[in-house]
Amino acid sequence: MHSRYYATRFLTSVHEFRQLPPERGAEVAFAGRSNAGKSSALNAITRQKTLARISKTPGRTQLINFFQVEDERYLVDLPGYGYAKAPEAVRRHWRQLVECYLEQRRSLRGLFLLMDIRHPLTPLDRQLLDWCRQRRLPVHILLTKADKLKRGAALSTLQIVQRQLAAGYPQVSLQLFSAIEGTGLDEAHARLDEWLDYTATPPAPAAVES
Repeated sequence: MHSRYYATRFLTSVHEFRQLPPERGAEVAFAGRSNAGKSSALNAITRQKTLARISKTPGRTQLINFFQVEDERYLVDLPGYGYAKAPEAVRRHWRQLVECYLEQRRSLRGLFLLMDIRHPLTPLDRQLLDWCRQRRLPVHILLTKADKLKRGAALSTLQIVQRQLAAGYPQVSLQLFSAIEGTGLDEAHARLDEWLDYTATPPAPAAVES
């Protein structure tokens, strides 16, 4: 039923924490460095070309953007971090906004953290993982742009990152992902299904054991 994500639509943009929409249902957030391919991943997952704006200039996502999958189920695009050319005041505002969201948003079920497979686990990535660990928020990492490496090298990087995460971040899972080639879409959809409570749908009555 991955086609449910193909009708995802833009709902609203938020610049201040007080502007967040009411907490109803479940939502999954997407975060990552400003050049990690977050917009491309969102568009691939929803099979839409322009749902999330793609720009050649990093750091263009300066708001928290909400997208509605279905009633009471949402995808949330967080501002990209690590863009050094943004003014310090702007970067500080992004940081405070994201921290408040991660700490206080009760309807948040999990975080997709996107990392360029060629540059995984930067200090800023680890800082965000630390925030999630403190909140006990599950994290699923997409090692993006997997098409930039040969298959063997991509799998080797996946294993290395798995070992690095095993001790300090037990709440984290990860996978390979390529928006261009469609690598990892089924796995990403399955994790979204889990966090957005689609997998909790009860079976039809005829299939229920007595």
